[in-house]
Amino acid sequence: MNPYELIIIGAGPAGITAGVYAARKRMHFLMITMDIGGQASLSWEIDNYLGYQFITGPELVKKFKEHLQQFDVELREDEKATAVEKTYDTVLIKTDKGEYSAATVIVASGRRRKKLGVEGEDEFKNKGVTYCATCDGPLFAGMDVAIIGGGNAALDATLQLIKIAKKIYLIEATPQLTADRIMIQKAVESGKLFIYTGTKIKRIYGDRLVQGIQIEKDGKAEQLPVGGIFIEIGSIPTSDFVAGVAKNERGEIMVNCSCETNMGGIFAAGDVTNVPAKQIIVACGEGAKACISAFDYGNRMQRQI
Repeated sequence: MNPYELIIIGAGPAGITAGVYAARKRMHFLMITMDIGGQASLSWEIDNYLGYQFITGPELVKKFKEHLQQFDVELREDEKATAVEKTYDTVLIKTDKGEYSAATVIVASGRRRKKLGVEGEDEFKNKGVTYCATCDGPLFAGMDVAIIGGGNAALDATLQLIKIAKKIYLIEATPQLTADRIMIQKAVESGKLFIYTGTKIKRIYGDRLVQGIQIEKDGKAEQLPVGGIFIEIGSIPTSDFVAGVAKNERGEIMVNCSCETNMGGIFAAGDVTNVPAKQIIVACGEGAKACISAFDYGNRMQRQI
């Protein structure tokens, strides 16, 4: 007999929602996660989550966590899943702290930030180079800063830093920004934003701390003196530890409309999957679907015994 009916890996919007549903169905389950909230914790202005006309990412995650804590949930934080393997009728989950088995698993491990890959990035990490405006923005009050990226994540960081920084350089490699128009409009109206599109990052330089960034536009090199650099160039799915499941060319776990993978008993939900809209509200819905599917799968397997 499996010690758990279900193990949920990850506690972002998808994982927490799956946990609430599993608790309400009185499943014997375990949640394993490195942190609570995932990428949602890094968002600032959220105005498209039903029930809240405006709420910050950390505030919404706090609400999620409080909801989960209404139930008796076995939650293991600061624990990293390192392998998910399917045997005949059991899923084995290995972590950096132990091994567990269950009849079903929901992979809701989300995504991790991409690195820029230029000279000086690693050298000045946490010395002016950062990947989280929500976490580190206040450290750069009154400074000139650069934000690398042109999507919604970069514009979200821009809108946060408008209230903090003196001047903001938004640097994007492609010819145009891809963020929502309303976000771009808000940022431009601040008067603090200087946009560089079609621009390459050559290197990050400084002494003990970041002092600037070297860029190249139209074949001409330029140095921008900044005290902070926020890298917001997207993310990649945290799916490498899941063996055997089908993934697309981006490494996202392939699921059907019931959040099923190609391997029975293994489900996936949220930003780690090929579902195209990487949105908090979508991840919550996918987490609910994944738990319902895992519950139904477990019941079917029990009837066959």
